[in-house]
Amino acid sequence: MEEPRHEQSAGSPEAAEHVGATGTHDKARGPRLREIPLRLMVPNMITVLAICAGLSGVRLAFENRFELAVAMVLLAAFLDGIDGRIARLLKATSSFGVQMDSLADIINFGVAPALVLYVFLLDQARSLGWIAALIYAIAVGLRLARFNVMAERQVKASWQSEYFVGVPAPAGAMLVLLPVYLGLLGLAPERTFALIASVYTVLIAFLMVSRLPVWSGKSENRVRRDLVLPVILVVVFYVATLMTYTWETMVVTAVAYLVSLPFGARSWQRKYGDWPGGHGNDGLPGDSE
Repeated sequence: MEEPRHEQSAGSPEAAEHVGATGTHDKARGPRLREIPLRLMVPNMITVLAICAGLSGVRLAFENRFELAVAMVLLAAFLDGIDGRIARLLKATSSFGVQMDSLADIINFGVAPALVLYVFLLDQARSLGWIAALIYAIAVGLRLARFNVMAERQVKASWQSEYFVGVPAPAGAMLVLLPVYLGLLGLAPERTFALIASVYTVLIAFLMVSRLPVWSGKSENRVRRDLVLPVILVVVFYVATLMTYTWETMVVTAVAYLVSLPFGARSWQRKYGDWPGGHGNDGLPGDSE
């Protein structure tokens, strides 16, 4: 015999509590896919494409197709650099996108360049080469963590709109691949070169986690009207040389960036008169809010 069921009226406290709990559980899972506008998905799809490019670069390196491997890593860096700008352009910024972008940065600027460099050259240095690759990848993670902490602070120093603390991760990825550029130009990947490249890799890792003030290029300084056309011509010339003499241009770009670091630090010191190492607001553990 079927037992009688006790129906709950729609207005009863038990029913209201059940509906409220169900709504809370549903909201805790996040918005449904059909509720997300397409414009919010576009930046995240670009981020996913950047991850695919970075990981594809690793695969190509294992297949000894190093030119394409480096090209894919640089493409990943480019895509990773534009996804945030496209999100702001489409007014599609979100907390999910920020977290996704941070995870992509670790892969594209840390893991992928380290593995490509190791497969191309650092494996000639045996364990020392692997240690250098590990140090670099971990340095990228530390650099990105510090950047995220500093970006979340409510009160920011005036210099933070013009300078980074340490070499940024995208620039670090471009710099750490300098031995690969040289190798693609014909420098033999022998053990001595691998040992020198290992030391260089650790140096780049140190520059990324250091407190060195690095010009960010985000200042609001405007170009004089009479210099607009010359600047455009310089950009066109750089792109043309990059397409024609790719590895020579990348070597010059990396060396020029390294040479510019002391000048950027000197410019910071002239403007603000103190070294950022004396402050406690650079995102390191133990800094006061």
